[in-house]
Parts: sequence; structure tokens; C-alpha cells
Amino acid sequence: MAAAAAVVTPSGLEDEVSRSRGEGAGEVVVERGPGAAYHMFVVMEDLVEKLKLLRYEEDLLRKNNLKPPSRHYFALPTNPGEQFYMFCTLAAWLINKAGRPFEQPQEYDDPNAIISSILSELRSFGRTADFPPSKLKSGYGEHVCYVLDCLAEEALKYIGFTWKRPAYPVEELDEETVAEDDAELTLNKVDEEFVEEETDNEENFIDLNVLKAQTYRLDMNESAKQEDILESTTDAAEWSLEVERVLPQLKVTIRTDNKDWRIHVDQMHQHKSGIESALKETKGFLDRLHNEISRTLEKIGSREKYINNQLEHLVQEYRAAQAQLSEARERYQQGNGGVTERTRILSEVTEELEKVKQEMEEKGSSMTDGAPLVKIKQSLTKLKQETIQMDIRIGVVEHTLLQSKLKEKSNMTRDMHATVIPESAIGSY
Repeated sequence: MAAAAAVVTPSGLEDEVSRSRGEGAGEVVVERGPGAAYHMFVVMEDLVEKLKLLRYEEDLLRKNNLKPPSRHYFALPTNPGEQFYMFCTLAAWLINKAGRPFEQPQEYDDPNAIISSILSELRSFGRTADFPPSKLKSGYGEHVCYVLDCLAEEALKYIGFTWKRPAYPVEELDEETVAEDDAELTLNKVDEEFVEEETDNEENFIDLNVLKAQTYRLDMNESAKQEDILESTTDAAEWSLEVERVLPQLKVTIRTDNKDWRIHVDQMHQHKSGIESALKETKGFLDRLHNEISRTLEKIGSREKYINNQLEHLVQEYRAAQAQLSEARERYQQGNGGVTERTRILSEVTEELEKVKQEMEEKGSSMTDGAPLVKIKQSLTKLKQETIQMDIRIGVVEHTLLQSKLKEKSNMTRDMHATVIPESAIGSY
């Protein structure tokens, strides 16, 4: 699909700048005209008409409970999230209409994956998409309208739709209406006939002498036929019937044209007279209203002055009371600040006092409690028992040691009194 924009230069020339998309890919826009910014509105209106031809209201909107988009829905930003969802839904439906299987996108699907799938399907139709996919994520704009329009064209091609010439119905008019139309005479026809007669008179040059001779002969003929004319043989009833029969054909109806300046002037005069008549009626009422309002304002002003004079001392007292009240509020604010500070100090002192009381209670309870003394006595008793057991063990050990020493001494004495010392024993020493 190719979109063309005409640019009018100051010299009066028209330069046509075209941008080709779809089948005519490969052309690059050299210059965008001032109307290029509004081209997407035209594309959007064409898209709505193509969607109506595809019966999208019955097949898509009613099944999915969607609202029908306006003719500039994808050209202006309203709600990007809703517009993107509508764009994906329409694109999927158009791809399916064009004979390609495409799953209907859901609300929580990945937008980038949906856009890439739509662009791949668009390229499979032979259309170009020389723009970044992020342009479609907003759900509106020139590229969104372009993609939907291309998909709608492919869907129309798939169903075999072709544009045909419009067939205008032939209206058959009645004989009476035809006769009345022939009898009517428009203002434009009157002006044209009048201009044609003037031009014919200017073109035909007639000699004055010839004209005088013709006039004289006509006068003579009329004077000769004057007697025949005075004696009429026509029946009055037949004459009246003939007049009634011919009367509708003799009507001259001048059709009013709203574009005629004469009608505009008449309307201006009528409006002027209506305004003047309405002004005469309303001016007196407005004057009376103005006078009443002025008198009321004067009364109110005088009343205010009187009340101010009468209540001057009360106003002064009120002002003095206001000043005292402001001073009292200031003092209250200052005192309130001091109270807040002292309250904070009091809370700190109270916390310290609670800590000291808790320590004193712990020390007092430890001093009056006899449990430590009982524990000390039990420990002493246990120590005495362990001391006795240790003494017994020491005595046993000393006794065992004394026995071993005595035994060793006895052995040494026996050895010393031995007479023969074995050689093996000497060798060992």
C-alpha cells in the first residue's frame, strides 16, 4: 500500500512525496510533507471500513465482549495497555482471517513475543516492517495503523473481496412531476436566458429605417384587424376550461439557492430587523433592571456605612480581643514547649528511678535470703566427708608403702647373709 502526500510550495507548485509500504518496498522517503502527520488518521478510517467489510463486529467484538473502536482509536493515545491488547487481538483475528493459524494472545503473555510473532506473519505476507518492534508496544501510532491495515488487506484478498464501481439506482419520475419540473424555471435559467437575449441583440445589427417601415406595416395591419378583434366569437366556458388547463404550465417557480448572495442579504436584513425589534423590547427591561440594581447597590453601600459607624467601638473591641487572643496563643505555645521539655526530663528521671529501685530490690532479696548459707553448710559438710575419705586412702597407701619397704629390707638382709653368690648373678652385675 502506498501513501502519497502533496506539498504546496510558496511558488504554487505541488510536489508529490510518496512513501511505499508492503508490496512496493524498497523506496525511501526523501521528504515528509506537512500532511504526513495526519496520514495515520486516513489509514485508521480506511481500516475501520475494511474491518466492517470483514464483519468484525459479529465475529470478534460480540464473541469477546469488546467495545467497537472509534475511527481514530489507534491514531491517538488514550489507554496504552488497553490499546495494545486491542491491537494484539485484532492482529491475531486478521491473521486467522487471512488463512494463517495464529493463537489468540492472552492478557499475561510476553508483549515482545507477541509483537515478534505478528511481525513475522506480516513479513510472510510479503510486507515490509522497517521499524523497531518497540514502536508497536505503545498500542497506538502510525506503525500500529500500518500493520493492521496491511493485515486487513491480506484478509480481504484471502476471502476474494474486490472493489467494484458503485451502481447508482435509476429513479423513475411520474408524468405529473415531470410536467411540473418542465414548468419550473430556476433563477439561474432566467439569468442565462436574459444574458443570451442581450448577446443576441448585440450581435444582430438592425437598420433604423427598416425598423420604422416594419413598425408602420404592423400598425396598418393592426388597424385593419381592429374590427375583427373587437368582435369575439370564443365561448366563455371553453375559454375558462382552456385557462384552467394551461394555468399549471404557466407557473414560474424560482428555486431558491442557499449559496446566492441575494438570499444571504435578505437573511441579514431579516436578522437585523429581528434584533432591532428584540432590542427595543429588552432594552427597556434591561434599563429598569440596571436602575433597580444600582439603587439596591446604593442602599447596600449606605447600610454598610451606617452599620460600620454604629459598630465602630465593637469592632475596635473585637480587634483588641483578637490581639489579646494572639498574645495568649503565643504564650500558650511557649508554655506548651516548656511543658513538653520538662515532661521528657521527667520521663528520663522516672526511668533512672525505676532502674535504681530494681537494683535495690535485687540486693535486698539477696541479703535476706538464707539459701546461700544452706548451700555453704552443705558444701562444708561435703568437704569434711571428702577429707575423711582422703585421710583413709592416705593411711592405706602409707601402710602399703611401709610393708613394701620392710619386705625389701628383709630381702636385702637375707641376701647379705648368703654365703655363695651364683656366677650367673655376678655376671649380671
